[in-house]
Amino acid sequence: MSLTPADITTARRRGHIVLISGQALAGVGMGATLSSGALLVTQVSGSEALSGMAATGTTVGAAIAAIPLAALAHRAGRAPSLATGALVAASGAGVGLLAAVLVSFPLLLVGLVMIGVGTAVNLQSRFAATDLSEPGSAGRDLALVVWATTVGAVLGPNLIAPADAFGQSLGLPSLSGPFLFTIAAQVMAAAIYLIFLRPDPLKLAERIGREREAAGLGMVDIPKADPSGVRTGMIALALSHATMVSVMAMTPVHLVQNGATLVVVGLTISLHVAGMFALSPLFGWLADRLGREPIIALGQVLLLAALLLTSFGADSQGAVMAGLIMIGLGWSASTVAASALVAESADPLRRTAIQGRADLLMSASGAIGGAVAGPALALLAYNGLALAAVALVVVVLIAVAFRTATRAQRMA
Repeated sequence: MSLTPADITTARRRGHIVLISGQALAGVGMGATLSSGALLVTQVSGSEALSGMAATGTTVGAAIAAIPLAALAHRAGRAPSLATGALVAASGAGVGLLAAVLVSFPLLLVGLVMIGVGTAVNLQSRFAATDLSEPGSAGRDLALVVWATTVGAVLGPNLIAPADAFGQSLGLPSLSGPFLFTIAAQVMAAAIYLIFLRPDPLKLAERIGREREAAGLGMVDIPKADPSGVRTGMIALALSHATMVSVMAMTPVHLVQNGATLVVVGLTISLHVAGMFALSPLFGWLADRLGREPIIALGQVLLLAALLLTSFGADSQGAVMAGLIMIGLGWSASTVAASALVAESADPLRRTAIQGRADLLMSASGAIGGAVAGPALALLAYNGLALAAVALVVVVLIAVAFRTATRAQRMA
């Protein structure tokens, strides 16, 4: 029996609800370990210069998992892919707990890499939201799933202090308690994907394509591949993520060095994460209405302003907090618009593979940013680190300007 428009609409709505639920749950664990990871690395390794390895480990995990999870999605569907990634992340949190108990830095890095697979799940979820999108609505659809992370990710960092106390009441080392939240949240997210993500949006999209082909409709309403759009989107995703990770990863260390409490650190990171996700539906709507490139440029302007604020206001907790919020907003605008640009520009027959490559590049760039951030903090201080990141913003603005100029010439 052929699918009706009502069937597709129902499946789209159901899929969005499941993806949103899974993102919210996973965000609790990821948000908690995001803040405590750098501090735990410093505690276990005994070196502040290595604190950036927390962000590096998680982003390396996301990079390693991006293409395998995309390949699994292509073979078996989104649900098995997303659930597998969530369970690997939960296992990583268990390894992190063991590393804290044994005071093993190498084992902690292994755990953080595995936890990073959860980030790959988050990234794939936004593309999963576009599997059944109508033309011109990809930005809004993926933005809704990105927004869902707000609930858990904002709550997560504020759970550092109570999670730490809970962990210590069980006899666990300081700062390891948040990993318990990651285990529980990721296991529940995996169960939601496996049980409720039916029909699988990717497999349903493939079925729709086959039915259209059988009916002789072919690819009439599907946009052709746009390699330039894919390149520009990937550049924006990669460098915006590297900018955000490098500065965010060092902020907890910088704040603690300047006398901030764990409560202040948690609040700062939670507000930053709120900036990353809370307004994503607005940026998705703007990207659909005004175009992808203008919103990518808007995101870069916000990132530039944030970097200048955190650099010149590095000694002020209020300025750092405001700067982190703006970095989150800039990342959100750029990521939502760039993701939509990649999704709509990719060759329909290779879309899943291209999305996996985009996630790989994004995560790898974040890993490099996190790895460089620790030594940069030691050599340049926090304000120097923020100023150095301005170069990444400039590259994205040049890429967007080049694409815009090239398209204008073609249309002239």
